[in-house]
Amino acid sequence: MQTPKPQPTTAPRHVDAVVIGRNEGARLAACITSLVGQVGRVIYVDSGSTDGSADMAAGLGATVVALDMTQPFTAARARNAGLEQVTAPFVQFVDGDCMVQPDWVATAMDFAARHPDAAVICGRRRERFPEASVFNRLCDREWDTAIGQAAACGGDALMQTDALRAVGGYRDTLIAGEEPELCLRLAQNGGQIWRIDAEMTLHDAAMTRFAQWWSRSRRAGHAYGEGAALHGAPPVRHWVRETRRALIWGAGVPIAAIGLGLIHPLGFLVLLAWPLQMLRLSPRLGPETAFFTVLGKLPEAQGVLGYWWGRITRKRATLIEYK
Repeated sequence: MQTPKPQPTTAPRHVDAVVIGRNEGARLAACITSLVGQVGRVIYVDSGSTDGSADMAAGLGATVVALDMTQPFTAARARNAGLEQVTAPFVQFVDGDCMVQPDWVATAMDFAARHPDAAVICGRRRERFPEASVFNRLCDREWDTAIGQAAACGGDALMQTDALRAVGGYRDTLIAGEEPELCLRLAQNGGQIWRIDAEMTLHDAAMTRFAQWWSRSRRAGHAYGEGAALHGAPPVRHWVRETRRALIWGAGVPIAAIGLGLIHPLGFLVLLAWPLQMLRLSPRLGPETAFFTVLGKLPEAQGVLGYWWGRITRKRATLIEYK
């Protein structure tokens, strides 16, 4: 006999929120405040903040969970710690640097009422200050994904609590790419992932330096490599294509250029593959995004190779942070 699906309602008591963060300060206060009235309870998981975030969250009415920082930190582990405290049939996950739009939870719950198989519902995440830097602007474009059934969500999403627990929650050990990996297992268990045409959150990447963008891209490469290692076999082929692209464009092209260039100077012309690829992508992505998409394959390849080097040497991966 199948377990009855939770019956969604717009009443706040049917949704708990799990917020994760570390030293987010005023952004955390804005995040928690944006959830008041939308959810029954806010659970804040603090990852060793030194700026008083935990006390501030408690003062705003949140249930505070202090993550054990003697164990290696991952956002996945923090979300699981929050999930353990959830008693509502639905949980809204939010990163502490985001603000939830006023009507988001009610809108998502209305959708859930019409789609009982939706294990994950996400909407539009926008960058709060896209004009602050080219890197913030790139993030804002990255969030602009297709509406409808999807393969994955990001860090902000409304989920069915029982569906999450049925697959064991997030994979604690992943330092990146934990949401797509979770969504893959949810889909394999019969759940659906939906992105709806509704404003969900405002995100503050606070990414103003090239080094931050490089680290974030390297983290993506690590996620590709580990995701492909976990679920890359047919028929899933999780992130195999992304891993291959990173290695071809970020490692194969420069290695080939150097190898051929040492034989004959014309060998360095292989590097022209990069600008040609930018020109090919520009009509669809725009010149700016095309430039950084191709350039980003260098740190992505670094991330993929870093993952495999850690696996070969049996060294546990450490968090790749960009802010």
